[in-house]
Parts: sequence; C-alpha cells; structure tokens
Amino acid sequence: MMGPPPMGFGSSKFVPKPPKNLKEWPQFIKTAITGFFSRLFYIFGLVWNTSPWILISLCLISILSGILPVVTSITAAKLINLLSEAIVVHSGGGSFEFSRIFGILVIQFALIFANGLIGNINVAVTRIAGERVTNHVKEMMMTKAKTVDLQSFDRPDFYERLENAEREAGMRPVQILTATFNAISSIISMVSFVAVLFAISTAAPFVIIILALPSAIISLIYRKKAFNYVRMRSKDRRQLNYYSGLMTNKDMVKEVRIFGLSDLFIVRYNDVFKRYYRGLRSIYLKEGFWKTVISLASALVNCLLFLYIAKMVFEGKLQIGDYTLYTGALNSIGTLVMTLIATTSTIYEGTLFIDNLITFMKEKTTITPAVDEPIPVNRHTAHTIELKNVSFKYPGAKEFVIKNMNGTIKAGSSVVLVGLNGAGKTTLIKLITRLYDPTEGQILLDGIDIKNYKPEDIYSLFGIIFQDFGKYAVSVSENIYFGDVRQELNKNKVALAAGQSNATDFIERLPRGFDTALMKYFEEDGIELSIGQWQKLSIARAFYSDSDILVLDEPTASLDAIAEQEIFNQFDELRKDKTTIFVSHRLSSATTADEIWVIDGGQLIEKGNHKELMNKKGEYYRLFSTQAKRYVESAEN
Repeated sequence: MMGPPPMGFGSSKFVPKPPKNLKEWPQFIKTAITGFFSRLFYIFGLVWNTSPWILISLCLISILSGILPVVTSITAAKLINLLSEAIVVHSGGGSFEFSRIFGILVIQFALIFANGLIGNINVAVTRIAGERVTNHVKEMMMTKAKTVDLQSFDRPDFYERLENAEREAGMRPVQILTATFNAISSIISMVSFVAVLFAISTAAPFVIIILALPSAIISLIYRKKAFNYVRMRSKDRRQLNYYSGLMTNKDMVKEVRIFGLSDLFIVRYNDVFKRYYRGLRSIYLKEGFWKTVISLASALVNCLLFLYIAKMVFEGKLQIGDYTLYTGALNSIGTLVMTLIATTSTIYEGTLFIDNLITFMKEKTTITPAVDEPIPVNRHTAHTIELKNVSFKYPGAKEFVIKNMNGTIKAGSSVVLVGLNGAGKTTLIKLITRLYDPTEGQILLDGIDIKNYKPEDIYSLFGIIFQDFGKYAVSVSENIYFGDVRQELNKNKVALAAGQSNATDFIERLPRGFDTALMKYFEEDGIELSIGQWQKLSIARAFYSDSDILVLDEPTASLDAIAEQEIFNQFDELRKDKTTIFVSHRLSSATTADEIWVIDGGQLIEKGNHKELMNKKGEYYRLFSTQAKRYVESAEN
C-alpha cells in the first residue's frame, strides 16, 4: 500500500472563464454573483442545520462589533473635548465640574469592557462552531459515502473532489462564516463612520472609498488568478503530496529505506515544488506591486484630508477631540474598505473550494432498486445465480473487463473461478454482489434480476473475503465480529469462527487473547500481525457472517499449503448447502468443485468439473498441468 491517493484541487466546473465578448459580460457577472450567493447560502444552511444558535450568536456579535468602534471613537473625542475645555476653564481661573468627565470615563470603560467581552465571546463561539460544524460536515459526508456507488471511486475526478472536500469542508464553512460576519461588521462600522464624516464633508468618505476600489479589483483579480493557477497545476500538487507521502507512509518506509529511495524522492519533490512555486511567486509579486502603487496614492490623499481637518481645528471650527474623531474615521474607513475587500476575497475563494463538498453531496447513486417496491430476498437457503450476456467496463475505460458472459451457478453448488491475473475474476465477483452494475446484460438471483432487490438485502446474503481484505485497528474479537454487525457480538460465535479458520492458536498467544488491540494506530501496545494471520482473521470473519452465499477471492493466498488445506476442509464443512464461489490461483482447490469456470480476457472460455476439463485438454488442462509440474519438480529437487 502507498497510503491514500494524493490530493489535488477541484474541477473548473464552477469557475467559468470570463468572456472575450463585452456583450456577454453582464450575463457572466450575473452568473458569478448568483453562484457566489448560492454557495454562501449553502454554507449558512450547513451551519443552521448544525445548530441555529451558532448563526444567531455570530449575527448578533457582528452587529455589536460593527457599532462599538464608532461609539468608542465618538466617546473618546467627547472626552478629549471635555478635558480641553477643563484646561481652558482652569487656566482662566474658572471652575469645571469633574462629574462631567467622570460620566464619560465610565461610559468609555464600559465600552472597553464590552469590546473585550464581545471579543472573548466571539472567540469562544467561533471555536465551538468550528468543532460542531466540522463534526456535522464529516458525519454528513460519511452518511453520503455509504450510498455512493463503488464505481464513483474509480473516477479520478470524483476521488479528487472527495479528497478536497474531506480536507477543506471541515474548516472552510466556519472560515467563510466568520469572514462573512466580519464583512457585515465592517460594513456597519464603515457606514457609521461615513455618517460621522458628513458633519465636515460629504465628499471625503466617498473619496476614500473610491481610492480603495482599485485595490479591491486587484485583490479579486489576483485571487482568481491564484485559484486558477492552483487548479491548473493540480498535477503538481498531487505529486508534492505523493512524494512527501511516500516518505512518511509506514507501509512504504521499509522499502524506501532498503532501496535508498529517500534522496531520490526528496529531489523529485523539490523539483516539482520549484516548478510549481515559480508561477505562484510571479502572481504574488505582481499583486504586491500594484497594491503598493495604490497604497501610495491613498496615503497622499489621506495626508491632504488630514491637513484639511487640522486647518479647521486651527481656525477654531472644530475642537481638538474632533480632530481625533474625524481623522480616526478617515483611517477607519480606509482600513475597513481594505478589510472588506480582503474578507470578500476570502469568502469568494472559500466558496469556490466548497464546491467540492457540494458536488460530492450531489453525487448520484445508481445502485438502487429498479422497481418501486423491491422484492424481499429469501434468507437461509441456497441460491441460484445466472449471468445473461453480461459485459462490463470501468467508468472512463474503453475496453471491456467482462465480455458477453453467460453461465449459471446452481443452488448449493461450489464454483471455482480460474484464470490468470487480470482475467476479470474479481470484477465478476463485484458484479455478482452488485457492488457494480453490468454495462450490458443481466444478472439473476433465483431467477429475478438483482436490480429488483434492495442492494443492502443483496449484500446481506454474502459472506465474502476479497483479495484486499480489511485490516481494522480494533480488537481481535471485533475484527471477526465485523462479519455480521447486525447482531450483538457473540463471544462463543467469535471463538467458533476463529477455530474454523485455524486462528485460535496464534490468538491465544497474543497478550490479551481475543481482546488484544491490533495495529498501533491508537494503542501503544497494539500488535502488528503477519499477513497470513490477518488472512486467517478475514476468513474467520466470513465464517462468523450469517450468509447464504460464500464468496472467497483468493482466501488462502498468504497461507502455506498445509494451512490452506485445513481451511478448505473447514469450508467443505461450513458451506454444506450454501452456494459457494471461489477464486484461487492454486488449482488444487478446484479439483473438488462442482464446476470450474475458466476466464480469459474477460470471457468465459471453459466450464466443467476437474475431470471433464482435464479430458478436454484445453486452457484449464494447460494451467493445471503447468502448476502441477512445478510442484513435482520442486519436490524432486
């Protein structure tokens, strides 16, 4: 194993390119705005479904956060004016009541306390929201994942979006929500400061806002460029994650160390990074240059406006405290506009990334009953499986893996699938168990198209061991119990299944027997089993399952010949009247089967029992004779 697939960035499906024709721009802008707000409302819906109080609290906090800075500035200006007045009065020998100053001081300290309190509440709410929303999104994705077609995971574009959604969806909704309410606070404060400035000039605040617009345009343009660059270079991103993952994956570290591949992968990682970083650096430098030019122009205009206010104070038209109020208002408007721009860009960028989650949640499920009222399956009986002109190819593939296959597996019979690697044996099992649907043809269960049953009812019929069987970081008992979680864990049944798979001996030698934790993901004293021991547990899982059909895909590949024979003896006892399908490269296991299917290139080329196929002297005869000859030569040597 090489660990999870590397991660990239989302599709360009939701990022339409700007039109070259000017007449198309209004529609383009309308589409962009509509898309932006639809994604934003989707996020609001996520948070509301998580817990309505989070949304209400953040809304109230944003309103108060927007109003308080203005009230604080006005209070500070009032205090300075009173202090100035007191100084003038005292210097002239008059008296000034301190209670007037004391009242304003009380208000000022109350505002300071309120600012701190709201800030602390905001931090607490945001942290709680982060945990709650992340949990809600993860749970939502897990619930969706259990219904997504298996074939969806074979599509690179889907898997890439899924990886991105899993990585981004936890933090992005809260990040966007926080940024949105920060923007609301900024708008409230900015409007309030504009109203304050109207007392001396109706033009000044709009001059500041207009000067900030070029910066907004630059920010949006370069955010879009950065996003598109990252999206276009998703291959570089995946390679970076792939090479770094190889160096830290516990299943790969042994081979990487033995073959001395570490330096090679580090060099390749750095080569990819240099290529990837070069383009991003260019975008960031250009954005920084234009923002610097705009900042210089804004600073010059601010300087002129400050001089204008200072002149009014000098002429006695304004008080000293008013200077701090109005210059502070000018600074605040400029800062708030820049904050609003940056926040809007963050929201815009975040909503683009959230499309991965939206797309994943909208993924259609096709493995569903084909009829309104699915037929109930008959349980605890042998079943007949029939293939009628079945063909299959994986999503996006041109070649068929299974080609026009016909055949019947009779109730209670045992069938062994034989063929070289890549012949299509495992794919056929996935079709029979309805993990996939045929591209063409039908599969019948007891004479009825399996599409007319509920998929979960179909799954409940099968006790199955795949080649890539599951290895779960839980106790030994639970690894076996996972064969049938519809019932409570039965320790006697677990012990029986372990005995049937010849796993009891090694389990009893473990530190805590059946209660021993496996793998070191969570427990420091977790035990790492050999592949053969894991395979015995997977076989025990099949024995534990309350299944009508046993499907065994290379169930003994990691066992020695003696252990394999013991397992097959157990299977003969276990299956009794059950329908059984085997896949095995060791053809000795095929000799006692009721029927052998020889598959080559996705086609069923031979059928019959061992004696019939040996007499036919076809492909099965060739495979069996070749394998038997190797065993004989090994014994003689």
